[in-house]
Amino acid sequence: MSKHIIFLFIYIIFIVSCSKDKSKVDQVLLEQDVEAEMILAYKKGMKELEKGDALYASKKFDEAEILFPQSIWASKASLMSAYALYSQNYYDDTIFNLERHIKNYPKDKDLVYAHYLIAICYFEQLHDEKKDLKPLVKAREKFEYILKKYPNTDYAIDAKWKMGLIVDQMAAKEMYIGRYYMKMEKWIAAINRFKFVVKYYDTTVYIEEALHRLVEIYYKIGLVEDAQKIAATLGYNYGSGEWYKNSYRIFNKLYKTEKITKKKKDSFIRKKFKKLFE
Repeated sequence: MSKHIIFLFIYIIFIVSCSKDKSKVDQVLLEQDVEAEMILAYKKGMKELEKGDALYASKKFDEAEILFPQSIWASKASLMSAYALYSQNYYDDTIFNLERHIKNYPKDKDLVYAHYLIAICYFEQLHDEKKDLKPLVKAREKFEYILKKYPNTDYAIDAKWKMGLIVDQMAAKEMYIGRYYMKMEKWIAAINRFKFVVKYYDTTVYIEEALHRLVEIYYKIGLVEDAQKIAATLGYNYGSGEWYKNSYRIFNKLYKTEKITKKKKDSFIRKKFKKLFE
């Protein structure tokens, strides 16, 4: 009797063990099927992206990520989904997807690319100094983050270059507002804008004009001595520039730029050509 009980016990253990093994096999096979389906969706997304259907491509990349989120392909699919949207200038959707990617895959080796693409999305929304400054400020913040967090990357090199363009654009914005205040004869507000450019954007192309505008305003409101001091600074640093000449005319109405005429010289080829007929 006891032998039958032992046999029955062993048999039950065997059945349970086989059942567990079968479950493991089924799970592995299921994961393989899901991964294959995910890779298929990813490849479909790539194909549609090449064809130019960015929205459908993004949808397929999202599908690939959802199918097998623990796969190494998931983070790639997430980035490609964002890139597909970016390729058609869906900036807001791209930024949303990239921020989600950064949150979901904080250890992704391509994380710097996500930060860089966010910066580019903001950067490409810069049109001229009349537009909203928000994209410009956001782009600057992201590029600064890349320079600090990933200084030895190609992304940092490009970020540094684009930072220079952003600074120029920010200076242009200040100049635009300053000119507007001048037009409205709001002298104090205009002075503050131009002083801001002189103080914080002195490496940009707008520094000369900012100094000249200050000369104009100070002279206009009767602060001639202050106007002369700024004109002297402008002349000392940018004496050969047109903005200094404009400032000089404020104090000397009869001032005219001398035109230097040079005798036209025959080029080497022209001389050789003329000799043929001498």
